[in-house]
Amino acid sequence: MSWVEKLQGHEKLNEKARRKMQHQLKIYMEKYFKSKLGKGVDHTQVNIWEDILIIRGQGFLTDPEKYIVETAAGKDVVNSARMHVAKQHAYDNVPLFEDIFKAKVLHQTFLVDAEKDFWMHVMILDRVLTQEVEQRNGK
Repeated sequence: MSWVEKLQGHEKLNEKARRKMQHQLKIYMEKYFKSKLGKGVDHTQVNIWEDILIIRGQGFLTDPEKYIVETAAGKDVVNSARMHVAKQHAYDNVPLFEDIFKAKVLHQTFLVDAEKDFWMHVMILDRVLTQEVEQRNGK
């Protein structure tokens, strides 16, 4: 069965399922950016916590972009171009995330910092995705 196994109803993720989903989304995001940009991100991290989904990447710039970003004007150009990529990623993937988690994205924000070769997409969902910490720890 595909990694896009749907959560049944409004089931909350236990620790094992949360880690598995984070890993599966990480792999998906790496493939997505590789297919769209021809270059993957060097390091991708996905975190699911309560009603928050955070996707962040380090090392996404191409060699020409790394050269361009060394000037103030170049930094602004690369930041702007990569912000467009981040927004396209949201357009392409938010409906998928909403379907997987059976939750709507209420708020989202992006951060692109070409100077540090870093980007992040944070989404706040309309329901809690994870079990409470006490339940995960067996208390």
